[in-house]
Amino acid sequence: MNWLYDSVEPRVMDEDMLKLAVGEQGPRDEAGQLARQEGILFKDVLSLRLDFQNILRIDNLWQFENLRKLQLDNNIIEKIEGLERLVHLVWLDLSFNNIEAIEGLDTLVNLEDLSLFNNRISKIDSLDALIKLQVLSLGNNEISHMMNIIYLRRFKDLRTLSLSGNPIAEEEDYKMFICAYLPDLVYLDFRRIDDHMKELAEIKHQYGIDELKQRENLIQAQLDDERAQREELEEHKAAFVEHLNGSFLFDSMYAEDVEGNKLAHLPGVSELLQAYKDKFVIICLNIFEYGLKQQEKRKVELDTFNECVQEAIQENREQGKRRIAKFEETHLLSLNAIRDESEVTNLEMKIAEHSKDITELFNMLMTLEMQLVEQLEETINMFERNIVDLVALFIENVQSLMAQCRDLENHHHEKLLEISINTLEKILKGWLADEIGQQIEQPWVLSGARLKRSS
Repeated sequence: MNWLYDSVEPRVMDEDMLKLAVGEQGPRDEAGQLARQEGILFKDVLSLRLDFQNILRIDNLWQFENLRKLQLDNNIIEKIEGLERLVHLVWLDLSFNNIEAIEGLDTLVNLEDLSLFNNRISKIDSLDALIKLQVLSLGNNEISHMMNIIYLRRFKDLRTLSLSGNPIAEEEDYKMFICAYLPDLVYLDFRRIDDHMKELAEIKHQYGIDELKQRENLIQAQLDDERAQREELEEHKAAFVEHLNGSFLFDSMYAEDVEGNKLAHLPGVSELLQAYKDKFVIICLNIFEYGLKQQEKRKVELDTFNECVQEAIQENREQGKRRIAKFEETHLLSLNAIRDESEVTNLEMKIAEHSKDITELFNMLMTLEMQLVEQLEETINMFERNIVDLVALFIENVQSLMAQCRDLENHHHEKLLEISINTLEKILKGWLADEIGQQIEQPWVLSGARLKRSS
């Protein structure tokens, strides 16, 4: 696509290029000249233009952590990469490059305007993280399938879309389809969509939209359920009682117990195992409920601690402000004279005149600071003691409940052993009875044989 660059050597996005670009694009006034002399920190740059640089690969942008606007159009970039640290980026222009796939944008959660105009992209995907996306330019690419439009329904803030110059734009139903399936869109291919067009599109594709909405609602409900389950599991983990609100622990204990499964076929073992399981699950539920209650107590303790800390800091800050305000009120004229003084010698003399008052203010503020430190130390120590007591009580009670589980297990094994022995005795008795019966029958058989021979 970028045939103008075929005869030009690709350039590397290195430190020198970035410094030059930042210096050239900085302010031109006296402050800007001073900043260039002292050196501009990349982390302070909010906007960066690197267009028409014949850049082949995006690199070395990790220092621009506060960048809001990045212009990389009209280069020969082949892959979207190296943007992971630019989490504050709002505007990104990658138009007129050689990009074939949308990728490398997963961390740009604040991006609102994205231009990929005039590249080699054939599929719209990998934009899920861009939840604030409002403007998307994908004109002059190789997008040919109308189902790419369905993917864009997830971007609730999308208002401007450009797809002209793609094979998809040659479809007879192109505009109607987009207006129907992206009803919140305001501009399509740089033209405002009128309400009449939206109404006609909705009527034409009513059946398909209703069917799609039904599928989307089912998927959303499933996602909501999964998210709720994950959040609930995280709460249970915080309370150290995950998977204890049911039979999960018991089932996991016996899931791979091959020998135990064999014993389950013995008479009476199935009923015994079920009784054991029921009692075990009741203990697990007791641990679960107790753990949640204790977690609530720990939360209350933490909230109380945070409130105390914030109140102490705020009160200390207010006291400091009052002391400073009183100092300024008392020495207003002197402070104005100091601010207006330009001669260093006179300035030092006037400051020396009030050095005692300044030192007194400094000491007063330092005293407040030390009081705050002592107050916070006392609050932290009290919080630590309370948390340690809560945790110790939790561990003690849970250990007691787990001991009940061990008693249940021992009792179950005793009963299981008793059933196994009884079953084995019955089997042995039956086997002995068969052996004795055969030995009793055998002499009669021999006697009959002798009688037969003598006759």
